[in-house]
Parts: sequence; C-alpha cells; structure tokens
Amino acid sequence: QVQLVESGGGSVQPGDSLRLSCTASRRTFSSNAMGWFRQAPGRERELVAAISPTDSSDDPSTYVAASVKGRITIFKDNAKPKVYLRKNRLKPEEPAVYYCATKEGSTWRGLYEYWGQGTQVTVSP
Repeated sequence: QVQLVESGGGSVQPGDSLRLSCTASRRTFSSNAMGWFRQAPGRERELVAAISPTDSSDDPSTYVAASVKGRITIFKDNAKPKVYLRKNRLKPEEPAVYYCATKEGSTWRGLYEYWGQGTQVTVSP
C-alpha cells in the first residue's frame, strides 16, 4: 500500500511564497514518478509539476505546467524522503487543494495511481 502525506498548506497573502511537502515511503521514491496536482473550486484537477525518479534524454526529469512556469519549483530529498513544491508570488485567484500523487515507472507522463489526501491553500489579503 502506497501512502502519501501532504503538509504545508494554509492561508497566505497575495505575493507570498509557499512550500508544500509530501512524504512517501523510500521504495516509492526510488521507482516512482511523483507529481503535484491542484484543484481549484469548480475546476478539474490539473497537473502543475512532476518529477521522474531518474533522468532520461527522452523524458525530462521534471515538468512544470506552462501556466505556472517561473513561479513553481518541484524538488525532492531522497534521504527523507520527501518531494516539495515551492510556489512563488501567489495570486488571489489561486486558492486550491493541492494533491501529491505517484505512479509507477520512470516517466512523469500518464495516469497517477496513488494519491494523498490533499492540502488546502487559501490566498487572501
């Protein structure tokens, strides 16, 4: 059973930065791709960033959605093991629930099979 636990959500002000973290088992980290999704009210869940377990010349090790490129960084600490999402310059229209997810295989592309419970991010003055 794969378990993912997110933390770091909460209420922030516009322009603030935020770092979310996701804890997974060490076995999951070594063989699975990890992704961060967000779901805003009334909208579908979307992938905002992902990271593969290994580098590949055909498949970059990280992915960041075009809509947030330049404001989001995904990185991981294999020793802990945790995967982080750092988001800068948050906007008032960006409240959402952020989910950590994982899938088997070396690519971040495709269907994610396991999900965390989600962490709420609220942006307000």
